[in-house]
Amino acid sequence: MFADRARIIIKSGKGGDGHVSFHREKYVPAGGPDGGDGGKGGDVIFEINEGLNTLTDFRHRRKFAAEPGEPGGKNNCHGKNGAALVLQVPPGTVIREAESDKVTADMSGEKTREVILHGGRGGKGNQHYATPTMQAPKYAQPGGDPIEVDVILELKVIADVGLVGFPNVGKSTLLARVTNAQPKIANYHFTTLNPNLGVVDLDEGRGFVMADIPGLIEGASEGVGLGHEFLRHIERTKVIVHLVDAASSEGRDPIEDIYAINKELAAYGSDLSKKPQIIAANKTDLIYAGDADPVKRIREEFEPQGVLVYPISAVTGKGVKKLLNAVWNLLSSIEDDPIVFEQEFFPETEVFKDEPYTVSYDEAEKEYLVEGPRIERMLGYTNLESEKGFLFFQHFLEDQGILDELKGLGMVEGDTVNVCGLTFEYYE
Repeated sequence: MFADRARIIIKSGKGGDGHVSFHREKYVPAGGPDGGDGGKGGDVIFEINEGLNTLTDFRHRRKFAAEPGEPGGKNNCHGKNGAALVLQVPPGTVIREAESDKVTADMSGEKTREVILHGGRGGKGNQHYATPTMQAPKYAQPGGDPIEVDVILELKVIADVGLVGFPNVGKSTLLARVTNAQPKIANYHFTTLNPNLGVVDLDEGRGFVMADIPGLIEGASEGVGLGHEFLRHIERTKVIVHLVDAASSEGRDPIEDIYAINKELAAYGSDLSKKPQIIAANKTDLIYAGDADPVKRIREEFEPQGVLVYPISAVTGKGVKKLLNAVWNLLSSIEDDPIVFEQEFFPETEVFKDEPYTVSYDEAEKEYLVEGPRIERMLGYTNLESEKGFLFFQHFLEDQGILDELKGLGMVEGDTVNVCGLTFEYYE
């Protein structure tokens, strides 16, 4: 079975603890503190592997964890950083937090490598805590905690064109004729399980990717049959080719079938029903002279709605080239922006959102203070040297309500803010 969904637990590495030690050598009986810092815990990274097309690797293993950082040592020795855990997934994989179902990352488009969980920061050794009044500190900072999240991986097939239709209308046959795909073809009354992708090569270097996606049945939007698994795959396609059995070879009415499937697309949401459609009236080789023209009936029903209808025979190839050219022309009129799902779940802020922090004003230093483990943790994995990192820092303070609290204490433009030892000047 096509493995397009998996639920796993991912965990970043704990930061190594800082070390408590004092310099000792001959003739130096009372050397100063020399405890080294702990190493940073390993990150959890997802990376696209173009050679993968299923999530099979995640079906038989449930937990994945990065390495912890090593503790610091004496003589100012820094602990080794924990190795990152790199998980390879097929392009089109969406990572969601399991409980909230919010998107954590969408491995599509330009996103080929994403750090999903940051490892805990390394703890500072006792050398950092020496002061004129405390020259022999016996305290070192513990390493930062790891982050553990239960996530769902969903593979959404990336194709320009999705073939939809009830089972046994000829989708696999059409795909085999027009692409290099080799789907299994038989007179099955149940759906194809595996989405088959193939490249359609037209003349003059034109081409597109077409997917024969698992067939729909009524009730799919409510999860009946393969339901959501089917609909998940066509969320990214730009054009839908709606294949119907125009000859009613199995006693089904093609117009009723089209309306039934469009109803499921609309019920599922995600703007599926708004995607451009072309109707391919298949099995015209089974329409005999003297019979009422079913293609004319389909055209009269749907072309006034702006949906073009093309009669074809996937078996003989009649009308197929005209259909493909129409699909290409429709694709060419659509903006080529990839559909990428925006991040909704931010592990570092969500997992530790209940940790306390304090906002206060230091009269002696004339500065505002923001302190607490959650703030310190955020600074530990944020690169304030980069524009992206600094913007994340600003959004974090705003999203957590910290800026509002500072303003409530009287902070105005030009005031100094001390965030866990880092000093900033506030600007509107």
